[in-house]
Parts: sequence; structure tokens; C-alpha cells
Amino acid sequence: MVEGKLSVDKITDLAMLAVKRYIAKEPETIISVGETDGEWRVIVEVLERKAVPNTQDLLGRYDVKLSMDGVLLGWSQRMVRKRADRMMPADEEWVITG
Repeated sequence: MVEGKLSVDKITDLAMLAVKRYIAKEPETIISVGETDGEWRVIVEVLERKAVPNTQDLLGRYDVKLSMDGVLLGWSQRMVRKRADRMMPADEEWVITG
């Protein structure tokens, strides 16, 4: 590990703590984590609103940015979706034939 650079485990823990503390939401899962331009970028999915049935729960995705040594740089909400909504990877295409 490079001096001052934290492990992925530590960075994801810090991102989850930031979501709980500053966004005041309960994190559900880490969607992605990676380094870009000398920063850590962690996408965290959180429970925005609980519903009955739970397929109607609203989930939000937040982009959390941290410095290489774990200092919170900022966050932004990327999207909100219903739990039942099917998510497709960005590079997947639908081909309709007929």
C-alpha cells in the first residue's frame, strides 16, 4: 500500500459512515468503488423510504468522494428508484427483433 493511501475496505467503511452521518440515511450496499484522478469514488445505495410491500421501497444512490487518505470531499445523489425496478448495466443494450 502506498503511503497515505487507504485500503478499499477502509474507504468503503468511511463512505458508509459519511452516508449515515451527513445524509442521515441507512446504507444498504456498496454499488462500486474505485480511484479516479487521485480520489476515491464510492457509489452507495441507501433506503430513502420504506414501503409495504418492500418492492415499493425507494432506494437512492449516492456518489461519495474521498481523498486518498480518507477525507470526505463531497457527495451527490445520482438517482432514486423503486426496489422492484430492474437495473441494467450501462454497457448492456437491448436488441429487439421481430
